[in-house]
Amino acid sequence: MCQDTAMGRWEAARDLLRATGQDWDRRIFRLQVLAHGAAGLRWAETWANAERANPDALVMLAYVQAVRSLLVGPERGRELLEQAWATCQEAADALESDPSPWVVRIVLLRVHCPDRKTLMELWREVRARDPYNREAYHELLTYVFERHHGSNGEMHNWAHELASLTPRGTPLAVLLLVAYAESHRIRLERNSRTYGLTIHPWLDCPDIDRVLDGWWRYRAPRPHAHFMDDANYLAHALSYANRHEEAFEVFEAIGPYAARLPWAYCGDPAQLFLRHRAWAQKAIDPR
Repeated sequence: MCQDTAMGRWEAARDLLRATGQDWDRRIFRLQVLAHGAAGLRWAETWANAERANPDALVMLAYVQAVRSLLVGPERGRELLEQAWATCQEAADALESDPSPWVVRIVLLRVHCPDRKTLMELWREVRARDPYNREAYHELLTYVFERHHGSNGEMHNWAHELASLTPRGTPLAVLLLVAYAESHRIRLERNSRTYGLTIHPWLDCPDIDRVLDGWWRYRAPRPHAHFMDDANYLAHALSYANRHEEAFEVFEAIGPYAARLPWAYCGDPAQLFLRHRAWAQKAIDPR
């Protein structure tokens, strides 16, 4: 399908999104992947022009326009922001139950025009359609990162509050570890000389057990779309807490699919992943 879209053919993307149906988790994931590949191409516009009443075509175009606006940044992306915002409204009107256009608006808001009142309005729209939408929760937490529009304390408070809103078995407990990783990144960035990898937040981190009990031990048999990203956060936290035996099961579920984050916050992501995976293997089989 990627080859088809690279040549300007949109039919495979249409068929994929049609088959995804109202699996909002996979719908958003697939839209994200397709949009990043389509940002420099014109097939999303061609599809939307050919099938203007198709909500899949409209939301695909909205995602592509959003990616383009993010790539040029807040100073030059105003016109692209307005295009994406308007297309999001068209997509929302075409399929009212779809949370995807509202999620992409939260991303646009964070980058281009931070407004907390509008943020909470968008958040309510997403939750009305999909109460435990992973991307919306992660975008809401990212909004209050210190490097964006919040503070370290507010980020941790929101992570705990958002994680507490979700039932056991949902992956949103991982928000707690996302906040820890971001705190570590900030401290390294500010004071790398006195704060190093020997002193880090995972050594004494009660939230690891909250993630194990809130998600991992009760997770659904079928992995969610961003399973590899979330599992990498858990494997990373367990590894840096020196809980290598417990990390083994997580590494086994990940297989070879190392994510760049959060490993990159501690060094070379590929090397660290392989090293800690080997230590986890050795912890259960020391021979």
